[in-house]
Amino acid sequence: MKDILVQLDGGEAGPRRLEAALLLAKRYGARLTGLFAQKETDAAALVARRPGDRLAEAAALSKETFAAAIAEAGVTGRWLALAHGDPGFVVAELAFCARYFDLAVIGQGGSGDYPQLPDDAVERVILDSGRPVLVIPRSGPAEPLATRIAVAWNASRESSRALHDSLPLLSRAEAVTLLTVPRQQSPMPGELPEMDVIGHLAGHGVLARFERLPAGDIGVMDLLLSRAFDIGADLLVMGAPAGSSFGKSSGTRFLLRHLTLPVVISG
Repeated sequence: MKDILVQLDGGEAGPRRLEAALLLAKRYGARLTGLFAQKETDAAALVARRPGDRLAEAAALSKETFAAAIAEAGVTGRWLALAHGDPGFVVAELAFCARYFDLAVIGQGGSGDYPQLPDDAVERVILDSGRPVLVIPRSGPAEPLATRIAVAWNASRESSRALHDSLPLLSRAEAVTLLTVPRQQSPMPGELPEMDVIGHLAGHGVLARFERLPAGDIGVMDLLLSRAFDIGADLLVMGAPAGSSFGKSSGTRFLLRHLTLPVVISG
């Protein structure tokens, strides 16, 4: 992991994202790029396709904060900013930029809680960027991070993608636990050989353990968050089903709205 992007917008939750991104950049000797992305609300500026005064001030402050933070941390970095904040384009442009990095760090989002971007910004970046996205909750400290990792595993395409996208994080972790909730699966023709994800991870230098969670009365996402808390995890890794939205995966959207710890999601 050598190239990390962090989205900044001058909002209250920005410092937590920047702190988490700096922590990972120092740990991996990575370059950190700060990207200013915020939606424009000034009608005249939208028509003119240029930043309004409020947007320009937020961009300047974010740039100053970022420069001071990387200098203090001794991290190599650079600064980028979207040219405008048209709500119809800002998220697509953020997702496009994220494709050029090993990891994108963004905020939790949620209606009314993340006014700097459209309400569906987080899920759109996850699904459209094609890169792993680290989502930082609105509250709580950024440290420790990725020392005790819980991985949501069900052998699906998306969980395998998330697992392998996160190998750099898993290889540095003190403890890795794969959490699975039994689900009904369609029978496969014939018999498959026994597969061993724990052995696969061991080949990458990751010593992990497997834990099967009993399906109960609470939802799968609640169960994952609860168990991650119980084992002291400071990061959750999970996959997001492919598609144009989370409409068929309300559980993923629910988790994003109720985060209690940072989560890496691969779409």
